[in-house]
Amino acid sequence: MTVWIHATGAAGEAVERVVPQLIADEVASRITALDATLWGPDAESEASKRLGWTSAVAVSRPLVDEILALREELAGKGVDHIVLAGMGGSSLAPEVITRTEGVELTVLDSTDPGQVLSALNDRLERTALVVSSKSGSTVETDSQRRVYEKAFSDAGIDPTERIVIVTDPGSPLDESARATGYRVFNADPTVGGRYSALTAFGLVPSGLAGADIRGLLDAAESALPSLTQDDASNPGLILGAAIAGTQPLKDKLAIVADGTHIVGFADWAEQLIAESTGKIGRGLLPVVFGTDAPELAAPPADLQVVRLVADPRATEDVAEGEVEMTGQLGALMLTWEYATAVAGRLLGINPFDQPDVESAKVAARGLLDARPEPAAPAFAASGIEVRGTESVVSGVDSVEDAVKALLAQLPENGYVSIQAYLDRLRYPELEALRDKLAAATGRPVTFGWGPRFLHSTGQYHKGGPAIGVFLQITGTPAEDLEIPERPFTFGQLIQAQASGDASVLEDHGRPVLTLTLTDAESGIRALLAAL
Repeated sequence: MTVWIHATGAAGEAVERVVPQLIADEVASRITALDATLWGPDAESEASKRLGWTSAVAVSRPLVDEILALREELAGKGVDHIVLAGMGGSSLAPEVITRTEGVELTVLDSTDPGQVLSALNDRLERTALVVSSKSGSTVETDSQRRVYEKAFSDAGIDPTERIVIVTDPGSPLDESARATGYRVFNADPTVGGRYSALTAFGLVPSGLAGADIRGLLDAAESALPSLTQDDASNPGLILGAAIAGTQPLKDKLAIVADGTHIVGFADWAEQLIAESTGKIGRGLLPVVFGTDAPELAAPPADLQVVRLVADPRATEDVAEGEVEMTGQLGALMLTWEYATAVAGRLLGINPFDQPDVESAKVAARGLLDARPEPAAPAFAASGIEVRGTESVVSGVDSVEDAVKALLAQLPENGYVSIQAYLDRLRYPELEALRDKLAAATGRPVTFGWGPRFLHSTGQYHKGGPAIGVFLQITGTPAEDLEIPERPFTFGQLIQAQASGDASVLEDHGRPVLTLTLTDAESGIRALLAAL
């Protein structure tokens, strides 16, 4: 078997109880046959046009030679540095593919002006930009494309020789890119962004960067026979039952890389699961863990651990209550896509829409149009401006007390979400906050870099169970960057995205604490000290 998986404890019991029913209902073969009725009448319209990922391997095969030919063409012109402008699944899949392969890909999935400037100033004369967007209307990728077009032109480089577009056929971006003269790769329009790892969205930037995309598809193809059969050994059915069939439901899903050769898989799986299942007050909250995560010492009752290991283990070596699995990257990606679709059926939700992602976009756009002055902080201390919902900031005068007030609203079955709207490449030390708050609360804590998490866990935060408390960390950029032919800058854009998401969270009754670092370096030191 190309994917090995074993579940124990409550997850093992769920597999024994649920998989036979999934087989009886012919769920695996019906997914493969594009049966849109599997998720109920409310989901049928969306599902009917979102199941193309099941045949992504066959559809994508013809792209491989074209991608490799372009790579050789670019290399012949001295272009060997690939930058990807993409968000959500469009960036996370290529990131895990290239990191696992050990090839360089600069993933630009931020609107932080410092991070954008760092990418712009890195080997521009040897750079090609891949712009990945299903429609082209995504504000982040549109802004990144615009600033690269100007940079290339200013450097005397023809943008049409350096910019590659990946989009759906007939999209506004497809039409405008072809009219401009850009090289365009079309993806299958029947595949949603988070299921697009094995389509042009995953393959074009990865292949141009030097990854073995043919081998990736080979690995996925090897898993297809087991994933499409209504059989007890089907890893997609097993995983779906293990993560969504426990009684009571263990709705916090810890994904731990524990010896696997795959780098960053949990971040990709996080967006697939959270955006697919977090809606109508239900869902699974994926949490990316290190092997020393505090929550693993005494796992909460509602936490299900999935470990990605290096090799199949004897069943007696599998930790009690955990799920362990291994396999090649392409095979694991396809397995998790099937499992997520299965989980949607078990949870009674539509795994193919993302209604609350749109609400944050609308709020951010409204702030960009109006551009109001930022609300005055409740107080400021140690270079940190403190804002938040009234129940969090009322009556407190220190960062430490504000964080305590936020955590005081954490339900027994809740979680903490840390959201850092800063340069993730420059300030990786901020991720240490995750373990600090997990140790302090004994509850699962997620960490997301803004705005990229808005296209993944951002759906769960608003659409899933109302049990989260939210810590936003924003900054005042030392240097801003204009967006050509747009009335706002990158600094204003990222501020609007953070403020817009905070307002939507508050409208949904979620407690929010926003800490704005007026100077990032000293602010981060003060914040780490306060916590």
